[in-house]
Amino acid sequence: IVPIVMAGVLGIYGLIVAVIITQSISTPSSDGSTSYSVFNGWSHLAAGLCCGLSCLAAGGTIGVIGDSGVRNFGLKATCGKRFWDGESEGMEGDAAQEAKSVEDANRLYVGLLIMLIFSEALALYGLIVALILSQNTYYCSAV
Repeated sequence: IVPIVMAGVLGIYGLIVAVIITQSISTPSSDGSTSYSVFNGWSHLAAGLCCGLSCLAAGGTIGVIGDSGVRNFGLKATCGKRFWDGESEGMEGDAAQEAKSVEDANRLYVGLLIMLIFSEALALYGLIVALILSQNTYYCSAV
């Protein structure tokens, strides 16, 4: 469930950037003039792309890490026995081997969480850069 929650946070990052960009867009006046410059448009596009592409990269890594981590964690926790393997049903498990298997599974889970945290950091860096980009503004002056 950890990869699913971490992937959900990526959507919240995009929502934060979208709300900040939307708040800085001004409507044109009645005569058609606007204070929203081309510079602001490109800056907001760059902020959205920065957040979106970094979240895309982080989502891909979270998916790959989550998939392989869950599969390997399950394999380690069951001492390598698979439920569809008919040969492993009759075997009795040694208590020492099962304890070692649980310890190895816990070690694998800690490594899985660390990799997920670092992949989430990719999106966090993109969010920070997007926030910095969205704060750069240039207002057109009335001539």
